[in-house]
Amino acid sequence: MQPQDFSLYGAADLGARQTAAQRMQQAARAGNQSTAGADAGGAVFDTSDETFATDVVERSRSVPVIVDLWAEWCGPCKQLSPVLEKLATEAAGQWVLAKVDVDANPQLSAALRVQSIPMVVAVIAGQMVDGFLGALPEAQVREWLGQVLAAAEQLGVQLGEPAADGQPGAEQGQSDDETAPGASQDASGPQGGPAAAGPGPYGGGPPSHPGYEAAQQAMERGDLDGAVAAFEQVLATSPQDPVAKLGLAQVELIRRVNSYDQAQARRDAAEHPEDVAAQCRVADLDLAMGKIDEAFDRLLGTVKRTKGEDRDRARVHLISFFEIFPPGDPRVTKARAALSSLLF
Repeated sequence: MQPQDFSLYGAADLGARQTAAQRMQQAARAGNQSTAGADAGGAVFDTSDETFATDVVERSRSVPVIVDLWAEWCGPCKQLSPVLEKLATEAAGQWVLAKVDVDANPQLSAALRVQSIPMVVAVIAGQMVDGFLGALPEAQVREWLGQVLAAAEQLGVQLGEPAADGQPGAEQGQSDDETAPGASQDASGPQGGPAAAGPGPYGGGPPSHPGYEAAQQAMERGDLDGAVAAFEQVLATSPQDPVAKLGLAQVELIRRVNSYDQAQARRDAAEHPEDVAAQCRVADLDLAMGKIDEAFDRLLGTVKRTKGEDRDRARVHLISFFEIFPPGDPRVTKARAALSSLLF
């Protein structure tokens, strides 16, 4: 598996996917208007190879779209999907849920680099910005969704207010001159003018930092050094920018993993458990492959059995992993607590 198979930022080239899917749609229509995405007005809907560009990428410019990748034979999927559907209904328009049957949509599964299911990703303003693997408990899913909505606000996507009765607010089910109970009566964007729909780096919402676009373009070219430079430029003016911090940490991980001989790295770690550098390399590989708990546990174990400078190297490397995840990620919270218990 290549390191790009796990990514919280730009994991899939959704722009290229959008173009390809649009071509497929045009061919499939053969002059007829497709109705495949007609049901996408609800909180939960199915999407496919042919309709993903419209159902998900385009729609994500006005509302966060959570994508649930599942299959009929997948037991954990049957545990997670009802939770997501319930929360989507409760959200009442703040975000929507797109469901993808991976068996029926192999091209989309390949584009999203699906390695195991259930797999859930968040798409905001045309970009895949976060995700998780496995059937998390409802409480953790709620916490993750809170992080997604915070990221949506950071990227300039306006969030609708859920109505008290659980029905969609003004963005979903009312005319412009109606206001849903509990919804904001100010439809202005952040600067007091109309919410922008024009082009920004992500093609929607108010303009964001141009460094985002430069970083994304560099990643699409495979220019990891260029992506690092672009993210660093953002952080030079906005040191706490969450998107740039996450993106930079992730690209640096990919750069490291690309330099490794994976088989040799794993042999070194197995034969030399006291070698901190070897343990850090395998932790990098595990994290890049989506084995998050394994990566954290490996470094926690290294901290536990080392002292002095070696222990500090393992500690610093583990903390660098935390930057790859949004603040409040439950896995990071758990690992931070374990690290604190080892150090103090």
